Amino acid sequence: MAGNDRTNVYQDITDSIIADLERGCVPWAQPWDSKAATAPFTIPCNASTRRQYSGINVLTLWAAVTKRKFTGHSWLTFRQALAAGGCVRKGEHCVTVVYADRFTPDAERQRARETGEVAASIPFLKRFTLFNADQCEGLSADPAAALPPPEAIVPAANAVIAATGAVIRVGGGEAFYHPGLDYVQVPPVQAYFEPINWFRTVFHELGHHTGHASRLNRDQSGVFGSSAYAREELVAEMAGAFVCATLGVTPTVRHADYLDSWLAVLRADNRAIVRAASAASKAADHILQRRQAEAQSEAA
Repeated sequence: MAGNDRTNVYQDITDSIIADLERGCVPWAQPWDSKAATAPFTIPCNASTRRQYSGINVLTLWAAVTKRKFTGHSWLTFRQALAAGGCVRKGEHCVTVVYADRFTPDAERQRARETGEVAASIPFLKRFTLFNADQCEGLSADPAAALPPPEAIVPAANAVIAATGAVIRVGGGEAFYHPGLDYVQVPPVQAYFEPINWFRTVFHELGHHTGHASRLNRDQSGVFGSSAYAREELVAEMAGAFVCATLGVTPTVRHADYLDSWLAVLRADNRAIVRAASAASKAADHILQRRQAEAQSEAA
């Protein structure tokens, strides 16, 4: 993708997110806060490959489900719908998402071979289009549509928290992550009007926890009010939302008072939201992976 087109992709995504934030709609929470929501709480996935989408595409597809009132989070390309024995209904409008990767030009590979240096890769973005399963006909029932029973959510969330191995101190009246001492502090569950908010808070703070140098090694040096601080809060907000949605917990905004600082970051850097969403997906995977590995071992 040409440089100008890459810039346009970033700008288009950023403009859309800024417009939502300016309306008071937070993309990683608004789908679940809306009383008009018609879809279950889950991460969007491809109906053909069963792979979950990640990063900025999660926000894009969540927004599309909410605005168009789709009943599920399964998506396909036009060709995948045909291969599955169905088709996209005439007149349906697609949703544009992006694929990010890096490639190394042949000339750079040759230069690296001649000099013995490491070949430099170039980032690229590719647009592609998806249709929700609701926009198709002739498809078989979606096996991913089933939700975990409500009584299973809290035990599953507790198991994920325990599997992270994070030091979590319960007590006091504030929730925070201490990067220097590497621990999470949260008030007791009794301090929350809704007990499920305790889990939302813990997963937000565990999002910060993943940024420690011994884990995903993000910049956590920012002080309150700084751009670096706002960027890290964006990552933790989305990471917590992604984990919650995976477990069937309704994502909500944990720090809405940072809205102005998030807008300032996005207006100054049209790649900030894409980078933050990518980091958030990696953080969510890090939080979930140990419990997922344990569950696979138990099932074996």
